[in-house]
Amino acid sequence: MHLAYPAVLAALLFAVGVYGVLARRNAILVLMSVELMLNAVNLNLVAFDVWLRDTLHAGQALTLFTIAVAAAEIGIGLAIVLMVHRNRGTADIDRLRDTAEPPQPWHTASEDDDPTDDMPADGAPTDDTPPGEKAEATA
Repeated sequence: MHLAYPAVLAALLFAVGVYGVLARRNAILVLMSVELMLNAVNLNLVAFDVWLRDTLHAGQALTLFTIAVAAAEIGIGLAIVLMVHRNRGTADIDRLRDTAEPPQPWHTASEDDDPTDDMPADGAPTDDTPPGEKAEATA
């Protein structure tokens, strides 16, 4: 068997996968493109295993490990994409640049904070100025 045929096919598959990762904006299509790239690697591993006539079949063993890693990657990746779609309403990668939580307000309640300390006697909330500025305003 000539090694050139599977090597060229693997190179084409890998090139299509790279194009998909770089050009697509949908997270599902990016994951599919990564799978194409992994399949190109698997094809190369098996082709070189057959070409070298390896008695241990190391290429085929590595291919099984690659398939297991790909299955785990697609499972976790799909779960992440579904959670992001559920929370944000889109799987568009351009809109998902900032995945951090929204900023918290400057004052967070701690165990020793009493929420009624800053309230007037009538129970109406006061303004939200930071404590340092509040002291400067009263001075």
